[in-house]
Amino acid sequence: MKAKIIFILLAQLSLISCSQEVKTKEEIIKKYVTNGAKKFNYKFQMQEWQQCLDEGLKIDSTVAYLWQQKAMPYFKARKYEIGMQYIDKAVQYDSESWQPYRAFIKCVFAKRYKDAIVDFEDCKKRFGNNYVMDHTYNFYIALSYLQLNEFKKAEKLLQGYVDDLFNELGEEWLHPTALFYLGISKYEQNKYKAAIIEFDRALKLYPELSEANYYKSICLMKTKQKENAKLAFQKFKFDSEKGYSINEDNAIYEVYPYQVKSK
Repeated sequence: MKAKIIFILLAQLSLISCSQEVKTKEEIIKKYVTNGAKKFNYKFQMQEWQQCLDEGLKIDSTVAYLWQQKAMPYFKARKYEIGMQYIDKAVQYDSESWQPYRAFIKCVFAKRYKDAIVDFEDCKKRFGNNYVMDHTYNFYIALSYLQLNEFKKAEKLLQGYVDDLFNELGEEWLHPTALFYLGISKYEQNKYKAAIIEFDRALKLYPELSEANYYKSICLMKTKQKENAKLAFQKFKFDSEKGYSINEDNAIYEVYPYQVKSK
């Protein structure tokens, strides 16, 4: 009887000890990301970066942020298939946080436009038309439609995005990139005068947006405004050569749709 009691006590102590060793997700992230992987530069210390995250995943493989951090540097290195297997894991464990990010990656990085639309449409059904990387899901669906030559669908979504922001916050709060792509959607449908209006709106907010002047110059030529077209193209060249372009954060990693280089 005494031996049985001792066994039970030892088992209880073992359970208490195990529970103390279990780390919360926040503790794992702090140790293996904040104080681990992020002490390395993944550009030239990828192995060390990944090893830190793998150690955290050994403790708890359901921490979605660890999977996302494994994926992210591969996307920036343009190793999309490798990165995608990890971001799929992040979505598996926390879809609300990481499915919109995965859809964004498919649109802007991997250029898998049909897949991006499917992912974003699912996000809209589940979470609403929220924001990722400074824009609504509809914005990225519209970009995907532009790249699939479905210009009417793109225009409808972009017009809705721009109008909603205008009605809620006013012209000064509009995003010049959104206005630029709205102009592109009209330009691609030969609505040259309407496109010029949107390019001018974008340029009012971001005067050095070189792509807006590039496509504006084409529209001006199409509407037989040769002198104005020449001026717009000169402005494009001037700003582009100084490095001004689409100023999305991830434009340093990927070429965005309709982005133009001066050389």
